[in-house]
Amino acid sequence: MHKRVRWVAAAGIVLALAGCSANDSGGESAAMPMSADTKQAAPKEGVPNKEATDSKAGSGKAPAPAGQPGVADRKLVRTANLELTAPNVADVISQVRVITQGAAGYTGQESTQEKRASVNIIVPSERLDGVLDQLGKLGKQVRREVTATDVTEQMVDVESRLATQRASVERIRALLARATSVSEIASVESELTSREAELESLQKRRESLAGSVAMSTISLQVKAETVAASEESRSGFLGGLAGGWDAFLTFGGGLLTAIGAMAPFLLVFGVPVAALVWWLRKRRRPAEPAMATASDLPSAPPLD
Repeated sequence: MHKRVRWVAAAGIVLALAGCSANDSGGESAAMPMSADTKQAAPKEGVPNKEATDSKAGSGKAPAPAGQPGVADRKLVRTANLELTAPNVADVISQVRVITQGAAGYTGQESTQEKRASVNIIVPSERLDGVLDQLGKLGKQVRREVTATDVTEQMVDVESRLATQRASVERIRALLARATSVSEIASVESELTSREAELESLQKRRESLAGSVAMSTISLQVKAETVAASEESRSGFLGGLAGGWDAFLTFGGGLLTAIGAMAPFLLVFGVPVAALVWWLRKRRRPAEPAMATASDLPSAPPLD
């Protein structure tokens, strides 16, 4: 009997010890994921972190912000002004047309005179510099200016609004397909027309911006060498003196023109009026001496 009690007690102690060891192993297994995650999150000592390495490698050149195009993707509208002097203006304009056609461009507004000419030249943007170099060799280059306007933000904004507007139009079309009553159909169609008009306006704006980016405009002015020399000689004191003399001649010419225009009226109306004034003055002359004689008579002596 005592042996059985001892065996039961020993078995109970063994079971108790087994339960305690199971609880300890379960606690360690439950704590393992947290410790594993912690070890995975923290970088190992002596091993460089990949994110830190990438940040250090890119510290020399900052990446472009999200949504912002790089330098190579910028949209620029380029224009140029060019002024030349040449012996023969007409020959220069003829050569300008040849150069423009060779660059796959065309000429716009043009004004050509004997000694002056101006023309607008439209060429592809990538050929602008080459065309300017060719035009500069047609005469003496007086002035050359090139300007560039960045329209990248406008292009991005228009593209974004186009995508939004297209989605809006598709939603309205879906509503129109589900409309049943006449009033619903009329209301949805009116809204669809308005949104389609705005979509078309955005498309035209995008086409205009794209055309301005793709093609560049050159404003060319050509003067004869004699005209340029004359304009240069009109600077300084002598230039001011010559300008004043020209202004005086212009004023005198205008005054003589006005007098010549008034001469017929003076002859027709001025001569009769002058004759009438002379006759009236002549008629008054006899009366004046008579009045003077009466006033010159001696006064009668006073009566006593």
